[in-house]
Amino acid sequence: MIDLRANPFFLDDEGIRWVNETLASMTAEEKAGQVFCPLGLAGNEEVLRGMICGLGVGGIMYRPGPKAEIQETHRRIQEMAKIPLLIAANTEAGGSGLSFEGTGFGAPMAVAATGDPENAYRMAYTACYEGAMMGLNWSFAPIVDIDMDFHNPITNTRTFGSDPDRVIACASRYLDAADECGVAVSIKHFPGDGVDERDQHIVTSVNSLDCETYMKTYGRVYRTLIEKGAKTVMVGHIAQPAWVKKLNPEASRREMLRPASLSRELMTGLLRGELGFNGLISTDSTAMIGLTAAMPRRLAVPTAIEAGADMFLFNKDLAEDYGYLLAGLREGLLSMERLDEAVTRILATKASLGLHRKQKEGTLVPPPEALAEVGKPEFRAWSRAVADQAVTLVHDRQGLLPISPAKYPRLYLNVIQKSSDPGDSFVLAWKEAFEKEGFEVTVRDRRVSIEPSDFDAPALSPEKAALMGELYRGVEDTRKCYDLYVYICNMQNASNNTTLRLNWNVVFGLGDDAPWLTAEVPVMMISTGYPYHLFDAPMVETFINAYSSEPQYRLAVMEKIMGRSEFRGVSPVDPYCGKDYLKY
Repeated sequence: MIDLRANPFFLDDEGIRWVNETLASMTAEEKAGQVFCPLGLAGNEEVLRGMICGLGVGGIMYRPGPKAEIQETHRRIQEMAKIPLLIAANTEAGGSGLSFEGTGFGAPMAVAATGDPENAYRMAYTACYEGAMMGLNWSFAPIVDIDMDFHNPITNTRTFGSDPDRVIACASRYLDAADECGVAVSIKHFPGDGVDERDQHIVTSVNSLDCETYMKTYGRVYRTLIEKGAKTVMVGHIAQPAWVKKLNPEASRREMLRPASLSRELMTGLLRGELGFNGLISTDSTAMIGLTAAMPRRLAVPTAIEAGADMFLFNKDLAEDYGYLLAGLREGLLSMERLDEAVTRILATKASLGLHRKQKEGTLVPPPEALAEVGKPEFRAWSRAVADQAVTLVHDRQGLLPISPAKYPRLYLNVIQKSSDPGDSFVLAWKEAFEKEGFEVTVRDRRVSIEPSDFDAPALSPEKAALMGELYRGVEDTRKCYDLYVYICNMQNASNNTTLRLNWNVVFGLGDDAPWLTAEVPVMMISTGYPYHLFDAPMVETFINAYSSEPQYRLAVMEKIMGRSEFRGVSPVDPYCGKDYLKY
């Protein structure tokens, strides 16, 4: 039995009546539709009606877009829906997770680096308030993963760091702000990412902790936030073999390595049983390989719900997945009892947000004038304050800082990121920032590289000839040309990466654009993403972690390296990657 009066629903008689009456009025087909939360990819009326009126999905999530367009789309689909929709967004780093005009706070790790959990509250309030003005009622945040393995390409700056206590403190304040805004949180990614160095988007990753260590870390985080009232939990495609074996001693190796999103032991046994979660369980995106490779999809769809998930997030093909669910119901892979339980929790979550009342009042989506609240000055000021407090000086062993054009007039700028174009807007923004201070800036053109065959070529293109002379000149000539080398490493974590390691353009071990010259010319490295670049660049004597590529972080870095502002950030992770030899 589901206690609808208990945490996290806290429903009154009227809310319980609405849940029970709504469930009783639904056909099996309507119940099946409610468990799906697809990704909204278009605003086409026919497509929307097919999802909302035809299949009767229970929720939807749109990627960021223009605020007016997002709000209007949300209004249209709520008007179409027989049962009000859960409308979600990835608001883990600010209102920019839903609209282009929303306020971007930067990565959660930047918030953690300020050392003040109130900044997590401000980030969450901004994200959820701005989102609510566009019809948001479900935040796919906060991320409560613990950044244990520095090689992991997807967690790092998306987390609040490696300390469970800091994760709890920041995530707790996120919940407070979301509650104030009438938005349900989704703490993620259960059973916990950050232990494995692989990404669940492209493989079933593994939380390999033993049961005791797990409960002292991830288990404590989830239990604390569950008791605090988190309404939903997002379950990842992450295995936790120790707990599967403890709960089911007869479990096979395949069952122990099954993603939590398909595991009865982890969703029903650990999350509901051991950790006491009574709310809504959602899978993570079911288009991820961590799920799709685990079993045939015709089995995975009903298995996920039967094993304990209440909502099935995103699809390969929505109509096909809907058909698989109904087939699983007919064939006994999914029981009607379990489907009713899932739909009950979906409806109870909606009632706990007052969506049933708002539907009657016509207030599920605010009027257009509410859009003026998106990106308002107060939120922008909060985000600038976080940037100022977050930027972290890891070390300055050479006493380089502060810099000035009087001391280092000729600056060589090498921006390492996905784009190799020196005319990229991010590159130009940094170039202009240094030029505004009075530096003479030369930008490395990363579109051009030297190949072994170029050394014997009778003639080189002007671009290659210039690069050959620039990179393979002698030490004395190099020192005559530049006074300071600055590396900006914009390696942002994103899904489907296998690594965020630095890869230099190196020929014959001659260095090329790697920091080979740190003993000859002052070198500074600024990371606007991945906080662990010292693993690949330990020779850099001045290293700064900015955690984010948002413009306010660039401004904050410039203020600090020019000596107009103090460095205030404290790293929420070990930037030396647990390697003592990187500290010296």
